[in-house]
Amino acid sequence: MAEYGPAKGDAAHARAFTIACVQMEPRIGAAQHNLATALDRIETAARNGAALIVLPELASSGYVFEDRDEALALAELVPDGPTARAFEAIARRLNVHIVSGIAERDGARLYNSALFAGPGGHLGVYRKLHLWDNEKRFFEPGDRGVPVFDTPLGRIAMAICYDVWFPETFRLAVMQGADLVCVPTNWVPMPSQPDDRPGMATTLTMAAAHSNGIAIACADRVGIERDQPFIGQSLIVGGDGWPVAGPASIDREEIVYGTIDVARTRAGRALNAHNHVLRDRRADIYDPMLGTGWPVSPP
Repeated sequence: MAEYGPAKGDAAHARAFTIACVQMEPRIGAAQHNLATALDRIETAARNGAALIVLPELASSGYVFEDRDEALALAELVPDGPTARAFEAIARRLNVHIVSGIAERDGARLYNSALFAGPGGHLGVYRKLHLWDNEKRFFEPGDRGVPVFDTPLGRIAMAICYDVWFPETFRLAVMQGADLVCVPTNWVPMPSQPDDRPGMATTLTMAAAHSNGIAIACADRVGIERDQPFIGQSLIVGGDGWPVAGPASIDREEIVYGTIDVARTRAGRALNAHNHVLRDRRADIYDPMLGTGWPVSPP
């Protein structure tokens, strides 16, 4: 059972900084091309003032694997694989922080993961908790909870794609002191999604940010891969739930930039003189209902 506690660190380092969400189109199986594209986009984002750069889910490998053998062949070690090492090197050189999706190999197990690199090197890894559709054929569910990392920018957590559908993901992050959640994602059209409306994922992201007083930065991919379309719409949402950048286009590669003020995000959790979005929680009532024992069979 994972243990959750506040991230350690001095809140005095909180400041405003620029985030870049890279919306790109990885190619399935083209690891060298994907890495070269990612590094080019990171260079561009850094030149434009980004201190934190987020790339899509499985940005190094592509997403729609034919079978587990293909997923295994495209998976890498973290932090000792070529993609992780390249991101460490460019993060050091450009003095930036990078979050990117990657197929992670750990022994015989595969994880849909996000690596985190910074000017000091490898910071950590997050393993996707909630696997979507055929991901369950290839990957193990995440086994490291929702870690929060102290950085000079603020306290940063990660989630991946379908994790956004589960409010508990963000609540665990914020209750450990997170200021921001970075979300590498490969959002796909949802059942009954109208073509003329924003993706459901953007609404869920805004709701999660507002209900937790936490900023969220989502980097999606675009394109069609082995008949699977992706919806783009990368966005950066402030702690009040309103986008500060995006949503991006549904079909174009681009970089979305937004500024997050960490001190303002923390202060904004007080909605008025009497209400605070975290302190008003009624944990005495609903915490016992949130464990694995209730309900026995979800309706």
